[in-house]
Amino acid sequence: MKRLIGLGLLLAGLLYPFAVYFGMEHFAPWQFGLLLGGLWLARALTGERRPGSLWMALFAIAFCGLLALLNSPLLLRWYPVLISAFMLGLFGLSLKFGPPVVERLARLREPQLPDAAINYTRQVTRIWSLFFLCNGLIAAALTVWAPLSWWMLYTGLISYGLMGLLFAIEWLVRQRVRGHA
Repeated sequence: MKRLIGLGLLLAGLLYPFAVYFGMEHFAPWQFGLLLGGLWLARALTGERRPGSLWMALFAIAFCGLLALLNSPLLLRWYPVLISAFMLGLFGLSLKFGPPVVERLARLREPQLPDAAINYTRQVTRIWSLFFLCNGLIAAALTVWAPLSWWMLYTGLISYGLMGLLFAIEWLVRQRVRGHA
């Protein structure tokens, strides 16, 4: 059940900009709020008890409740900003209250990391933190100043393309760094 809820939230996040853009003529903002809020509530009730996961779920539920209560089309556009803020918090706080997110992921494959790899994962975590900061700022600017179509294009396509590009570049750099080690 946990995986199904996680998959539902992932799909909702990926499809959200398109759902808002194409669904606004069929659904009210309060309906989006109830659907998303229900998914986040289910995650809070069935999810793992990792540090920060409960507060993220509670904050998302509060956002969705506000969206449902205010029924505001403009508020709909702030959800990708919220998700970027969550990711920035997750990556950024892991640098302070480590181990960094990228190090935890690397240790899944290689439990005994050399010091150079630990330093590398810390740098990659910093880069992802910077990415999520910039991504959130761009999404916020588009929410406030751009037409809905631009917002949908960036939050639904361009930002994911940039994430993929960052993944690819990091993978290439990692191969090169491992080759020199």
